[in-house]
Amino acid sequence: MAQTEYSLGQGRPGRGHGIDQGGCVETSCPTTHENPVFVEEGVTHYCVANMPGAYSRTATQALTNATNRYIEMLADYGLAEACQRQPALVGGINVMGGKVTNQVVAAAHGLPWTPPKF
Repeated sequence: MAQTEYSLGQGRPGRGHGIDQGGCVETSCPTTHENPVFVEEGVTHYCVANMPGAYSRTATQALTNATNRYIEMLADYGLAEACQRQPALVGGINVMGGKVTNQVVAAAHGLPWTPPKF
């Protein structure tokens, strides 16, 4: 759900919102390292795209540390059993058997949604 301009203005003055992908805050727009912030409704916005790319080695290590256990689980048990053992994995399945299995993706593309079947 995107944060609307109205709800953004209801926050505490001086509180920042970091945004590296557009659409999550109504008042967001891309910024650069040369001009990274702007203030809208008294809220500081930082919208530099692809911040992990600025520190690719560190970002890769962090991503590997966070995801390696899921990769190992998928390799050890296969998709169906891994999803049974760790139900959060189901949320990462967007398409399965030619059908869109993620409700948000289906809605965004105006396609029918089908729950994943194992």
